[in-house]
Amino acid sequence: MRASAGAGPGLAEGFVVLALFGLWALFVLVTYSRVPASELYNVSETGLRGGLSRVLVFLGWPTALAAIPVLAITLDRFLASGRNRRTAIGLALLAFGLCATIVIPGVVDEADLDATASNGLAAAGVVLVAVLAIWAAGTIGTGGATPRTRGDRARVLVGAVLLLVSLPWVFADLGIFIGDIPPLGHVYRSEQIWTSPGGETLPSVHFGHHHGMGGMLLVVTALLLSRELVRMRPTFLRTTLAVYLSLLLAYGIGNIANDAWYEQFVKRDWTDWAIPNVIRPGFTWMWGLIIVVGAGIFFLLDRDVRGAARSPPF
Repeated sequence: MRASAGAGPGLAEGFVVLALFGLWALFVLVTYSRVPASELYNVSETGLRGGLSRVLVFLGWPTALAAIPVLAITLDRFLASGRNRRTAIGLALLAFGLCATIVIPGVVDEADLDATASNGLAAAGVVLVAVLAIWAAGTIGTGGATPRTRGDRARVLVGAVLLLVSLPWVFADLGIFIGDIPPLGHVYRSEQIWTSPGGETLPSVHFGHHHGMGGMLLVVTALLLSRELVRMRPTFLRTTLAVYLSLLLAYGIGNIANDAWYEQFVKRDWTDWAIPNVIRPGFTWMWGLIIVVGAGIFFLLDRDVRGAARSPPF
């Protein structure tokens, strides 16, 4: 019996996330191919080779972190439809395992962003997630986008505020100093030279990808994909995804806060105090805050999902 095209969560938001990261990978490729390595951050390759190298690392962090919830939604759509269940579960487990390799120490090293063979594993996982999503769309249907739902106003507000904070990194990924845009140059610090504690002189916001921008992309991922929770069945997978998206949102905000504070406050010599780096988990007060904030976000998401199940979207 043919499954309904509306079975399970929709894939529209998932495809938006994949397209966004694909577009950003293109920005990274172009910028790292044309800008000399000396003007970038912790890379040594130049030209097309350098661009491809940095894209491979980008597909690991942060892209693999965003691919995992897309994978969960895709798998739930397969399970809800009743079609290709065993194959979908097997491929989903493989894709998850590949994406999860980024947590292995040394696979992603902020001090050395040249690609290694190990970076290819997470990149392969991301590609497999995209293939599974396309397969699901072709065999089951995308299910369309989720209609207006609870929390959408808050999502737009959070996204808009954090995008304003992230603007210097958007331009940096394009190989442009935001300070060269007259009105914005009065607000954001960018090309002003800053002397590091080691005596090296660098622009305050270097060209290329910043972990703050990675955090912004993860925030967008969490905001978009959390809309699909209401269309998922109340299973362990939905609960796990809600927890993951809540922590992903808090984690993304933590990376934005760390990078923005250092570049826009510390580098203006307004303060010597810096928000701790949170790219990798650690026993720090900042990671404790991420967990607490993530728990709060999960409570709000769970409340909204349960509420939406009892009443129609407004």
